[in-house]
Amino acid sequence: MVFKGTYTAIITPFTETMKLNSDGVMSLIDFQVENGAEGIVATGTTGESPTLSWDEHIEVIRNVFDRVGSKITVIAGTGSNSTEESLRGTEESQQIGVRAVLLVDPYYNGPSSLEIRREYVEPIAQRFPDIQIIPYIIPGRTGTQMHPQDLAILSHKYVNITAVKEATGNYDNAKLIRKLSGNEFSILSGDDDRTFQLMTMPEIKANGVVSVASNVAPSAVRKMTDALNNGQIKEGENWASKLKPLFELVTVKTTEETYYGPVECKARNPLPYKTLMQILGMPSGPCRRPLGKITREGLEVILSKARYIYQNSPQILEPIETYFDVDLSERLYQDRYWQGLTYDY
Repeated sequence: MVFKGTYTAIITPFTETMKLNSDGVMSLIDFQVENGAEGIVATGTTGESPTLSWDEHIEVIRNVFDRVGSKITVIAGTGSNSTEESLRGTEESQQIGVRAVLLVDPYYNGPSSLEIRREYVEPIAQRFPDIQIIPYIIPGRTGTQMHPQDLAILSHKYVNITAVKEATGNYDNAKLIRKLSGNEFSILSGDDDRTFQLMTMPEIKANGVVSVASNVAPSAVRKMTDALNNGQIKEGENWASKLKPLFELVTVKTTEETYYGPVECKARNPLPYKTLMQILGMPSGPCRRPLGKITREGLEVILSKARYIYQNSPQILEPIETYFDVDLSERLYQDRYWQGLTYDY
């Protein structure tokens, strides 16, 4: 299986009582198919996998695969900080019909790169030779990292390890992956705001992106990656420039004033995008605890960037108006659409 282009790390929508919103899942993935996403990652970390039970994991994966598995690639997020859980999730995903899984490096446990290779990825690759295994390397969220050397060992040993989601934020790391794992190995950007550089740097030549921003702009992100994969650098750069404000919303940093002095507040994925999607009228619902709400300062950042996109590149958000039957000229400017989405520090 060749991995290239745009894969949406789909948001998991919840009801106000924090139950899975199955109808919302269907609506979001239909929107993705209609607007050009080449694949969907179901129950990845953007989908709040740490707070999903495994029964919920499988329910979402089954719903996504049954709905669109015959049309686009479905990648199941079965990564965990427990190899046994990942084995179980991968087995059940295989039974559903899924043929690719995403394995985030085990968070908190702190295994070495060697341990990640031998005690996590390798057992799964061995047991499921017909499943494509995509390691997901994001040390900023997991506190650990599989190094390019161990990834290269895996890629040369197992025919079902042909891609990586690279979110280290370190271009030298991506360069070494390309050098050691070869030109046939797929590097997928795990950072929307670094995708253009990863795909155009000659020592990397990444093949696409697992995108958060494509939850709201699948068509535009797809046009960017298509252009870059086709060597149309200026065209790709044009789309990257237009999408930049959305890419900057994956993490929203603000300085909040408290009685005891200023403090930095970092709203991390998926909180900013869930907030944006609620404003835009898309099914998303709240985040599960311990994630909560955006601050008022953070909301202003989200509104400012979304309004900039709407005013300067309206074609990016136009599919939302068409598909979800909403009026963004109201939703982005009338405060009734974001009441209750914030709290004070």
